[in-house]
Amino acid sequence: MADFNKILDAGDVDGGIINVVVEIPAGSSHKIEWNRELAVFELDRIDPQIFAKPCNYGFIPQTLDEDGDELDVLLLTEQPLPTGIFLKAKVIGVMKFVDDGEVDDKIVVVPADDRDTGNAYNTLADLPKQLINQLEYHFSHYKDLKKPGSTVVESWDDVAEAKEVIKKSIQRWKDL
Repeated sequence: MADFNKILDAGDVDGGIINVVVEIPAGSSHKIEWNRELAVFELDRIDPQIFAKPCNYGFIPQTLDEDGDELDVLLLTEQPLPTGIFLKAKVIGVMKFVDDGEVDDKIVVVPADDRDTGNAYNTLADLPKQLINQLEYHFSHYKDLKKPGSTVVESWDDVAEAKEVIKKSIQRWKDL
């Protein structure tokens, strides 16, 4: 397996098209994480099925969020994508998120070339409100059985704010 942080960068952040690596397929309750030191995917834990991921989950290479991990991505597709693939994705917003007191923002993206939707999603406003509600509910409650109240969705912000979060995470990576 290739080390994604060595062969990929974050992509064209200013242009809004970034590189994304999928860790967890939509519908999975397996908490799969990229292990940066070993350059492999690792099963961290198995969550209760009621907390299966409502969307694909991944990361942006050569970034570092405030929690010390690569910057997380919520990747919206009609069907689950397998662990370990990468794609070019269009930034449509950011979910400002705190996990156990640490900033753990999630960049919201869709595939850069989505012929199924006709590339209909360009901002969070283009998404069904029910989808935003489901994502917010999931991330507000997915740790409730172990540590209730430890996760908080603070806000949803636009593409410009998402790009700023990515740029700060790229700088943290470079400073590492």
